[in-house]
Amino acid sequence: MNIQEAKKQIKRSVMIYLTKDEYGAYVIPVEKQRPIFMIGAPGIGKTAIMEQIAEELDISLVSYSMTHHTRQSALGLPLIVHKEFKGQTYEVTEYTMSEIIVSIYDTIERTGCDEGILFLDEINCVSETLGPSMLQFLQYKTFGNHKIPNGWVIVTAGNPPEYNRSVREFDMATLDRLKVMDVSPDYDAWKFYARKSGVHEAVLTFLDIKKDDFYIADREKGAGYVTARGWEDLSEAIKLYEQKDFPVDETLISQYISVPRVAREFATYYALYSKYRSDYKIKDILKGCESAEIRDRAAHAGFDERLTITGLMLEYVQPEIRRNILEEESLRALLPKLREMKQAVKQGGLVHDLLDTVKDYFEKRMKTAEAAGKISFEERSINNYSLSFIRKCFDLLDVANADSEEGRFAEVSREYQRRVESMKASVPVIQNELNNMFVFLERVFGDDNEILVAVTELTVTYASARFLSEHGCDGYYRHNRRLMVFERNQELMEEIEELDRKRNEKQSS
Repeated sequence: MNIQEAKKQIKRSVMIYLTKDEYGAYVIPVEKQRPIFMIGAPGIGKTAIMEQIAEELDISLVSYSMTHHTRQSALGLPLIVHKEFKGQTYEVTEYTMSEIIVSIYDTIERTGCDEGILFLDEINCVSETLGPSMLQFLQYKTFGNHKIPNGWVIVTAGNPPEYNRSVREFDMATLDRLKVMDVSPDYDAWKFYARKSGVHEAVLTFLDIKKDDFYIADREKGAGYVTARGWEDLSEAIKLYEQKDFPVDETLISQYISVPRVAREFATYYALYSKYRSDYKIKDILKGCESAEIRDRAAHAGFDERLTITGLMLEYVQPEIRRNILEEESLRALLPKLREMKQAVKQGGLVHDLLDTVKDYFEKRMKTAEAAGKISFEERSINNYSLSFIRKCFDLLDVANADSEEGRFAEVSREYQRRVESMKASVPVIQNELNNMFVFLERVFGDDNEILVAVTELTVTYASARFLSEHGCDGYYRHNRRLMVFERNQELMEEIEELDRKRNEKQSS
């Protein structure tokens, strides 16, 4: 199965393991909850999907790489205690609590959440001294004398032996107590995650052309490797290199992509990508004022170049859409707190103190999510935006001439409204850019694959799908309806928004 199918299967397993009956007991007893063993090549996203599952189910996540553990850290240290049997005292060896189990209880204490996932990576690479104890753990869910708390689901991961010389293969008796999932690299599955994570468009358009270069693990010594993790990390480096105007060349790329041929080909492609970015004047296309020369050149371009042009337009407009959606979500998160402030001011509350309370709320929410190991990029962005809004309000109050608390709150309200208007003002700008993109594609390429690429990318990316669902775009609708995905996309967005609403209600309570 691919990584997205594995995510779906693991998420369903966690959900049924945490299902309770009418008396509050787990329907599947803890001893019958088979630990999940996800086995797959390195760097395909096993850890990433665990973070996503914990965040989507609103439970905690504690992660450990078992290659870092000794027998002592995993099981605890031995100590001598005295016990009395039939009137006689004996010295008995017991064990302190495992570092791993301590981490679970610490997480419960910090977050107030009793349920979560214990994710143990590289489970089949433990040291020889720890091997028998790990088999006992997988069968009985105990480290030494201490049991994993009820409400915590065990998910493990490991590499097949052909990828790691340290692998210790499990015997049939152990495997028969696990839910084993074989995970294979799959570009199309990874691309769905990559879009949401904002992976650089040059990486995605290159891999659209050369899908076979998405994952390479040549087992011959020194042949090099290419992984999903490598592409994602390279993407982040490229974005920061571009910000600082550093050259993105083969020297940089080969630090993340160790197959020389792939590194060299991507370096060549990126150079072309950057040239097309300049030559085609993407901003002019999205403003609807491109030259006839640009249209003529694009019309005579080869398939790879056409795909790159489409990717460049998406590269420009997708971040704008994402900023708009994140700002909208951030303003929605702030609104109930400002309404509470308004009521408190009417009852004599001090605006400065109330802002401090709101700041504490968002800081606590951030720390709780981080402690639970499940904070997403979106959640972090919303909290950071809210905290920056509060800092701005403090600055405004320092220079405001208001002589009453109502007047001071009015300053806060005006800043909020200014941001709402700015967010709304960006909507028609983005709509116009999207329409101009489709007009260009229709005029230059006709009813060809580029239209399908643009519609698909906008549909499968959460931010753009939500933006189009809320605000629309004539060019998108013309082709989306023809591809018969619009109605289903609307249903999916309604389901997602309902889940978001429930999650926000739970966080606010």
